[in-house]
Amino acid sequence: MNNRVNQDIKAEQVRLIGTNGEQIGIVSIKEALKKAEEAGLDLVEIAPQANPPVCKIIDFGKFTYEIQKKEKLQKKNQVLSVLKEIRLHPNTDTHDFDFKARHAVNFIEQGDKVKVSVIFKGRELAFTELGENLLKKFIERLSEVAKVEQEPKFEGRAMHTILAPIKGKKKK
Repeated sequence: MNNRVNQDIKAEQVRLIGTNGEQIGIVSIKEALKKAEEAGLDLVEIAPQANPPVCKIIDFGKFTYEIQKKEKLQKKNQVLSVLKEIRLHPNTDTHDFDFKARHAVNFIEQGDKVKVSVIFKGRELAFTELGENLLKKFIERLSEVAKVEQEPKFEGRAMHTILAPIKGKKKK
């Protein structure tokens, strides 16, 4: 955010806000600069898009520090969701299925989304219902910790679905 300060402000008249947040009113830029100088602070343009622009008498260093602090806090509270992929084949054995389902549960509990793909090779394309049943079984297995974000759909030689963590569930 690029705020103009003191002599950089181009407007002839500004809506001035005092040091304690009180509205002073619409004044000329010269008068606003004079009041800021008397207070020993800076005149900072807060809302340049307003008509007339809104300026506030504050310490510019403190103002920039507060903005940086807010941005840092917002960045800290931001949740990044990662999409993990688990690949299966229509003839995946039960042990492999259970192993991959456990991995998917771990990913979901960590707050990540999981893309489950059933990849068809060669003649397996004739048995797409096996892949569909496998995805339904996978969704059912994870129903306690995840919800379906994208219904199973067929794309090329693969069938996909995306599972997301249920809100309110405890994350590790």
